Amino acid sequence: MAYSEAQKEATARYNKKAYDRIDLIVPKGKRQAIADYAKSKGVSTNKFINEAIDRAMKEKEDGL
Repeated sequence: MAYSEAQKEATARYNKKAYDRIDLIVPKGKRQAIADYAKSKGVSTNKFINEAIDRAMKEKEDGL
């Protein structure tokens, strides 16, 4: 079954309500390197970046 225009619009509305966006700027070529690394670990680029942020914030809280 095809992904309808109504479904696309509903998804966009939900995403706008449920999530904040952060634009990340990296040097040319680094985006692909990050994506390749995340894929090698079996996660999406988004999940990899979110987990890295969470880990860094937890280390900061723990005084590491």
